[in-house]
Amino acid sequence: MIEIKHLRTLQALKNSGSLSAAAIQLHQTQSAVSHQCNELEKKLGFKLFIRKSHPIKFTIQGKILLQLSEEILPKIQKAIHKCTDSHHMIIRLAIECHSCIQWLTPALKVFQNTWPKVEIDFYSDMTFTPQPFLQQGKLDIVLTSEVFPRSNLFYAPIFDFEVRLILSPNHPLASKKNNILPEDLASEILMIYPVERHRLDIWKYFLQPAGIIPIFKNVNNTLLLIQMVSAQMGIAALPHWVVENFEHQGLIVTKKIGNGIWGRLYAAIRNGEQKELVIQNFINSIRLHAITNLKFIRGILQPRFHKNILI
Repeated sequence: MIEIKHLRTLQALKNSGSLSAAAIQLHQTQSAVSHQCNELEKKLGFKLFIRKSHPIKFTIQGKILLQLSEEILPKIQKAIHKCTDSHHMIIRLAIECHSCIQWLTPALKVFQNTWPKVEIDFYSDMTFTPQPFLQQGKLDIVLTSEVFPRSNLFYAPIFDFEVRLILSPNHPLASKKNNILPEDLASEILMIYPVERHRLDIWKYFLQPAGIIPIFKNVNNTLLLIQMVSAQMGIAALPHWVVENFEHQGLIVTKKIGNGIWGRLYAAIRNGEQKELVIQNFINSIRLHAITNLKFIRGILQPRFHKNILI
């Protein structure tokens, strides 16, 4: 029955002392304020203040509601401020991109220089599949290259990357002039992260369609994986930007896989939360940091919308 606008009108009447001054304070006409007061008194069944008194004198009932306004309005204002104030926000972040920690750590530092009171809760586990936890509200952002259809998640792109075959400089395939073919890997030891095979781009888009099954070997750590490749203990397929520094040092060489395998890294969030100020700034910040600092990626500075995926 009593609305926030009524409480604000009572406050304006008290602070200004008259209907005309209250109308100016509320950016309304005097007749509109008077009509609002008359309607409220009619609904309540009692008078709120004495007309033509100067300054306005409130009735007993008016004073009770005035006290209510003094208690309620500051709480409402505080709640609204808290909703829009980034200082009270925690971002619960997880990654499915196992090499992303390389550029993500400095990217987080850059973001927190601008938003120093936003707390980042970071989760990383090789065997962890975080997108269901995002759907359940237990996470806020997941960095992933895997899009779940009909998931009610929103996928904001960070950058595109090429998956390259990683070889020792002494591997026979390192000197091959043409692109790598699926049959070239039939008898190779392919070192992979310990994830389901269907989540690997080289399997989904290159080996499986050709019916080629190499020997798979799980390796938990990116640095260890690269060292093992350099020591001719197997081969691997990793984003080109991940191994750029090792390739420059001559520890490994990279080769194009088939006609090229390109993936896209997304920041997955719950659909509807993509317009929240802190979420927007976080995604824009890490995207810009990646585009500025990583080699061999394709930046997406002006992404466009398509259904629930930003592409």
